[in-house]
Amino acid sequence: MRKENSTNHLNEKAITTNCPVTSTVMAIGGRWKIIILWQLKNGSLRYNEIRKSIPNISEKMLIQQLKELMQSGWVSKKDYNEIPPRTEYSLTVLGSSFMPILENIYEWGTEHNITQM
Repeated sequence: MRKENSTNHLNEKAITTNCPVTSTVMAIGGRWKIIILWQLKNGSLRYNEIRKSIPNISEKMLIQQLKELMQSGWVSKKDYNEIPPRTEYSLTVLGSSFMPILENIYEWGTEHNITQM
């Protein structure tokens, strides 16, 4: 979280105010958030399942990104009162509503061979 009077915060506010495109990109920006959302597209996953599906993400980064996605309403977390403890992450209505857009991005990237080796 940035300080409300910091230059970064003020700049971010200036470019996102009244601009849905920039606001959306900021909400899902970064290297990992879209990948996490994509992994959750077919249903709930436990933490370790997400971690295994994204092999290069650090534990710290995965925890941070999941927390941010939960705070912004894209992902929900369900804790089961079991032993051993079980937690599952899933897309919220907001996150699910974004899946057609991600699928279009996937199809476009495939069609135009937009991949890096």
